[in-house]
Amino acid sequence: MASSEKLDVLQGTLDLLILRTLQWGPQHGHGIGQVIRAKSDDLLQVEHGSLYPALHRLRREGWIDSDWGVTQNNQRAKFYRLTVKGRKQLALEETKWKLFVKTMARVMRPQE
Repeated sequence: MASSEKLDVLQGTLDLLILRTLQWGPQHGHGIGQVIRAKSDDLLQVEHGSLYPALHRLRREGWIDSDWGVTQNNQRAKFYRLTVKGRKQLALEETKWKLFVKTMARVMRPQE
């Protein structure tokens, strides 16, 4: 796929994507980016310069926590996981996202 066909992650959606990815279990930062890319059929690519500041922000908010662990490649990495507060925030973010999509569809609909 050409790089011009890749989509930029909309501001405000990265938190939702990270929280959603961690819903399936703990993951290290690089793994989170890989899951987002794979689930989007390579349309969404999260750069490290965006991902890690977002992870730090989510941790400060108390939505995720982290522990050191070892990857499948036997490398030391920080693994992130959702907290109870993070699960509640995920539900809120999903509700807001659904409203956004519904509203955009209404705005984009041709005039009748």
